[in-house]
Amino acid sequence: MPEQVLIYSRFPKAMMVRIGQRYDLMDAAGKPPNDMFSAGQLAGVRAMITAGGTPLGAEVIDTLPALQAIVCYGTGYDGVDLAAAARRNIAVGNSPAANASSVADIAMTLMLAVTRRLLPADDYVRSGNWSGAKPSPLMKPQPGNPGRRVGVYGMGEIGRRIAARAAAFEMDVAYYSRSRHDVPYRYVPSLEALVEWCSVLMIAVRAGADTHHAIDAQMLRKLGADGYIVNISRGSVIDQDALVAALTDKTIAGAGLDVYQTEPHAPDALTAFANVVLTPHIGGHTLDSHVAMQNCVMANLDAFFAGKALPYPVK
Repeated sequence: MPEQVLIYSRFPKAMMVRIGQRYDLMDAAGKPPNDMFSAGQLAGVRAMITAGGTPLGAEVIDTLPALQAIVCYGTGYDGVDLAAAARRNIAVGNSPAANASSVADIAMTLMLAVTRRLLPADDYVRSGNWSGAKPSPLMKPQPGNPGRRVGVYGMGEIGRRIAARAAAFEMDVAYYSRSRHDVPYRYVPSLEALVEWCSVLMIAVRAGADTHHAIDAQMLRKLGADGYIVNISRGSVIDQDALVAALTDKTIAGAGLDVYQTEPHAPDALTAFANVVLTPHIGGHTLDSHVAMQNCVMANLDAFFAGKALPYPVK
């Protein structure tokens, strides 16, 4: 009989098909498990799958007395109460680097779209203004990529791939992270210095207490009127109210965002700017990335149920 695994977060059913062929999945559909299942049904659950950004605190963990493994579908694990898991000796795993290339691709796509004003350009054609020879201030020439200064905040697997792509576009790349890495890019000793130096700030740092609102009003002023910000990390890294104010006051030139303070993100002041490009947290949403993430999830579950250490533990 296959082992039971609780699905805690709400996932599209297609993402769980391969995993469901190996395990008996109990789908909580994003609701508290004890709302969906009886205490008796939850009593024997030893492993769960969650999305890293979904809040998973001690109050939920404690409804699962036999829980021994939390497996995150994806790279992130910021929603998991690691201290609560540690108190229970619960192993926590994730899918490191499984979607890094796809996320780096969307970062570059957002950067190119906002700096080259692709959405206003698309509208210029569709509206008939181009064929009608109507002038548009948004169609003024913009700086090109060669020599553009790109600052990467965070030099993990995603940050490295962003940097490599930016370098291939003939951009000048520098980075800041908690430690220096053996990479062919300039290391800047502080986030403030990186923001002051760059013309595009790429946020690729993990979410956590130390990065919460790291990009605030002061940082946005340092980025300046010619600066752009691209975030493919977590919405919590940017003070979103400060970002809206900076866009309103033209403190910065524009933004490309795949992640938000609250998700899904409803239309609001942020969505009204022509110099902001928005995507619905699709950085890792490619077929190959999902296969890779599922492979990591199943490898972690296989090892756990075999009594072995997780091959992809959260460290």
